[in-house]
Amino acid sequence: MTTLGDIFAAVERGVFPVVDLGVSVVPAPSERESAVVAFTGHVVVAAEVTPEWVAARVPVDDLATPTNPPFLSALAAATGRRVSSNDAMLLAPAVTDPDERAAAVEGLTPLTDLDHPRVRRALDYRDDVQAYGDLHGGVVVTGRGVAGRLECAIELPDEVWGRGHGRRLARAARALIPTGASIWAQVTPGNAASLRAFLAAGYQPVGSEALLVR
Repeated sequence: MTTLGDIFAAVERGVFPVVDLGVSVVPAPSERESAVVAFTGHVVVAAEVTPEWVAARVPVDDLATPTNPPFLSALAAATGRRVSSNDAMLLAPAVTDPDERAAAVEGLTPLTDLDHPRVRRALDYRDDVQAYGDLHGGVVVTGRGVAGRLECAIELPDEVWGRGHGRRLARAARALIPTGASIWAQVTPGNAASLRAFLAAGYQPVGSEALLVR
């Protein structure tokens, strides 16, 4: 059986779902979350519902409906969850050159303050969380999130915005994972500054996701 983890692993290899204007239904990746994931020409509903349940609510060849509020609200009600986010998905490979890896993480130190808001949020939604801080008050967090994929998040104090620190932290996340791996970032589309930072750090947009949690 195809799983959301299988789909993400294929995307990391550059293989995307077929562009057929279709909707696939796969199991929820975990008890923690369900998701609606949209790629070019194909949508994946990963939740505790049947293909018949989805087909009854999504017109044929309509890829807008599964990502819109009415469908997401119905899915939340059917699965006993709430819609947590609706984000762009970005993906980047690990930095592999040893010198570049060392330069990318220079100045970062493990963060021991687990009460930091970004760290608390990561602990709620990810496993194997690792957090690092820098001298500017920035934070980069990595961990295993939806369907076990490697994910990252960054945060900066307002007073240091616009100085390239976000791009630096986003690139650092690529050097904090094993060589040969890839890392995902989820960014609210309206957060243009964050999108620019991740794009400048070598991430590529691959789709969008609506996450549903308990």
